[in-house]
Amino acid sequence: MPKPRHSQVSLDATPYYHCVSRCVRRAFLCGTDAISGQSFEHRRQWIEDKLYALARVFALDLCAYAVMSNHYHVVLYVDAAQAEAWSREDVITRWHRLFNGTLLSQRHARGETLSQVERNVLDKDVTIWRQRLRDISWYMRVLNEAIARQANAEDNCTGRFWEGRFKSQALLDEAALAACLAYVDLNPIRAGMAKTPEASAHTSIQQRITSAQMAQQPNHLQHQARGLMPFAGYPRKDSPKGLPFRLTDYLELVDWTGRSLRDDKRGAIDNTLPPILERLNIESKHWLFLTQHFESRFKGLVGTAYQLKQVCEKLGYQRAPGLKNCQTYFP
Repeated sequence: MPKPRHSQVSLDATPYYHCVSRCVRRAFLCGTDAISGQSFEHRRQWIEDKLYALARVFALDLCAYAVMSNHYHVVLYVDAAQAEAWSREDVITRWHRLFNGTLLSQRHARGETLSQVERNVLDKDVTIWRQRLRDISWYMRVLNEAIARQANAEDNCTGRFWEGRFKSQALLDEAALAACLAYVDLNPIRAGMAKTPEASAHTSIQQRITSAQMAQQPNHLQHQARGLMPFAGYPRKDSPKGLPFRLTDYLELVDWTGRSLRDDKRGAIDNTLPPILERLNIESKHWLFLTQHFESRFKGLVGTAYQLKQVCEKLGYQRAPGLKNCQTYFP
């Protein structure tokens, strides 16, 4: 039986989460239906636009994404500190961008004076909304509901559009994070939808490569892709907020991995491993396996065996799910 979301998310363990949502219908979410011949390509842009729009409202940073034919992947960073720093007005304004709020929040937004009792009631609502605006489940709920409504209206039908639950994986350490980012970014190449990362439409890797090509110093935070969480370089004292790798090292890793996954390019692959793999202590054969089977080989928690056991103890798990695979692929 699936575990409830609150027992799978521990911000003390990690702020990084990989989520996958799949279309429940036989008809495609995106792409072209081979049976009917109808094209749904435009829906990719719906999802991509909504991912960015919601990231500007929630206290969640968009680390990676890939929009596929009948599902999409997204890697999110939960910024709890940002949510706690918001004022009451910040929370209300953000919530009103998603929902109508309450009569009291609408009156407050119009500048009307509230009594002390009314302010107390509003503060309770703000506390709930603040929590929801840093909640992955609420992010996915708002995203999926909006896309489902658009798709149902376009298809002139009603009913469920997505599977009942989105899949979630907690990324417990740098190795798991790097493997998951590459797994998501290389989805179109594995599926035969693109030949190179830069040709992978509606993916975060295409956005990052485009920005890096236009920047003289791509590793500087201000020159990285807008709307995506930047690469902050390797962890160090007073490190700025961002993914714990150098952008150029990560792009090199994705390029090396992408060519390794393509049968027609194997003869052109440089035998020298990207430096980032050496730092993460991951063998090349294990890395290539991870970037092809990351989603299927792990349950809700991914990382070293030590990290897995620590988090399971905090969450009250009686056993550590996926321990054997974590021991094998994350030494």
